[in-house]
Amino acid sequence: MKGFVYVLKCSNGKYYTGSTTNLEKRLWQHQNGEGSNFTKAHLPVELVYVEEFERIDDAFYREKQIQGWSRKKKEALIAKDFSPKALSECISEVLSDPNLKENLVKNINLTKFIPQNIISQWSELIGKLKGK
Repeated sequence: MKGFVYVLKCSNGKYYTGSTTNLEKRLWQHQNGEGSNFTKAHLPVELVYVEEFERIDDAFYREKQIQGWSRKKKEALIAKDFSPKALSECISEVLSDPNLKENLVKNINLTKFIPQNIISQWSELIGKLKGK
C-alpha cells in the first residue's frame, strides 16, 4: 500500500511531520481540527512538503527520521536546497551536536533520497570542516 510523508507549516510557524496512506483525507482532517492535537491548536496549516513511497512503512520510517531533524534541516528539505551553503550549515550543526554519533546513525539512510553529486559535495564540505 502506498504511503506519504508530509510536512505542514502551522499558524505558529512550527512544522508538523506525519505519514498517511490517504494524503487528501489526512490534510482535510488536519485543516478541520481532526488531525492531531498539535495541528488542531495551531490552525490553519499549510502543506509545504510531500514524499510518496510504495509502502506505508517506508513513509512512516521517513516521518520519524524527519521528526528528529532540526528546523534548519527541515527548511532545507522543504526548499529542496542542497546548495553548499545550506549543506554546510546543516553539517556544522550536526558536527557541533554532542550526540553526533546518534544523529549520524539516525540519518544514515538519508543518502538514498539525495543525488550522488550532492553526496559528493557533502563529503567535500565535511572534509573541509574537519580540516579546520
